[in-house]
Amino acid sequence: MRAPHPSLAGAVILGGAHGSLAVVRSLGRQGIPVWFVTNDHPIAKYSRYATRALTWNGPDAEGAVDWLIDLARQHGLDGWVLIAGGDAEVRLVAHHHAALQSMYRVITPPWETTRWASDKQLAYRHATSVGVASPWSRFPTDRSEIASVDCRFPVILKPRSNEKRNAFTAAKAWRAEDRNALILRYDEAAALVGADAIILQELIAGGGEAQFSYAGVWQDGAPIASLVARRRRQFPVDFGFTSTFVETIDKPEIEEAAERFLAPLRFTGLVEVEFKYDCRDGRYKLLDVNPRPWTWIGLGAAAGVDFPDIQWRLARGESVQRCRGRAGIGWTYVSRDIVSAVRQIANGTLSAGDYVRSLCRPLVFAAFAWDDPVPAVVDVPVVIGRILNRRLAEKREQQGKSSLPGAPDQPSIVRR
Repeated sequence: MRAPHPSLAGAVILGGAHGSLAVVRSLGRQGIPVWFVTNDHPIAKYSRYATRALTWNGPDAEGAVDWLIDLARQHGLDGWVLIAGGDAEVRLVAHHHAALQSMYRVITPPWETTRWASDKQLAYRHATSVGVASPWSRFPTDRSEIASVDCRFPVILKPRSNEKRNAFTAAKAWRAEDRNALILRYDEAAALVGADAIILQELIAGGGEAQFSYAGVWQDGAPIASLVARRRRQFPVDFGFTSTFVETIDKPEIEEAAERFLAPLRFTGLVEVEFKYDCRDGRYKLLDVNPRPWTWIGLGAAAGVDFPDIQWRLARGESVQRCRGRAGIGWTYVSRDIVSAVRQIANGTLSAGDYVRSLCRPLVFAAFAWDDPVPAVVDVPVVIGRILNRRLAEKREQQGKSSLPGAPDQPSIVRR
């Protein structure tokens, strides 16, 4: 690690978990000062590469934009790169792009662009307009539509966006095997996010092995750095909300579909585009678009495309040559991947030999790094604590009680 130079403009990372940890490490190893700001997952603050760690009221709090601007003024962060690490942080920065750009170098596009990625209904509409396949979807506005819609079961319900943190948005999707289950699940979801903020969608068969991602850094509608990866394993096994083992592969059709989606938007910034292979018609269908650091972004550096470093240099006005990641590199979230592998071995969808062979390659770990071991030490208790807190919050929510935590009005700065 190169020591941070006091006069070097650095980066402020807002929120996020393991993806933000990878960003902190990438930039910190280059000697770039990194400040990490969060009101949620703390894992990145334990990195030795986090120059300072800050707590705040969060992106949804009143005065969040003023807080960030005051932070830059008080501590001389003018011209630092601002990286939104979570969905709520992306919305904040995108909606207030002009104001924040007066102090920071903002990599998140303005809302008129970001909304086509953050809102799934708009994303699917745009995909259709540019010839990118997506799952059969409906956007009901009330219970009567759910009760009468013509669909083939099983189906899933998904939130249009992740604006609210609750059991539905945390799960990312709920499965329904029949009409009665669908109506019950819809009622639950509507109580949490609103009747018009839900997507009814076909369930594409297959687990993580059928899910693919395009990851890249874009500038003015053109790719600068990219790779394609496959989700080999996930957690939970049947309906994973997070990857546990990812490998880089060569898949030109995924790259072509992602570029067809992003180019008309003249997209700029970090982005992951998720697809799932539908064996019924042989097409790769768009699932989600994440205009922020994704969980396994650290895989890029091992594959030859260090996304955070490339993005930081582009934001600083440097020229970067077009590059693509190489195939055959793996990333794993060990604690969850072991659980996923054991369950797959038990149900016969994975052999012990295949599991071991999947690990016999260059690997990047979600939390552990030889030069930065502390985040891995604290990861398990942090995850357990967050799960317990979420369950308690969900229980209170179901009982109609508020569970919003308090937070300090001013930044609490911890020197690392």
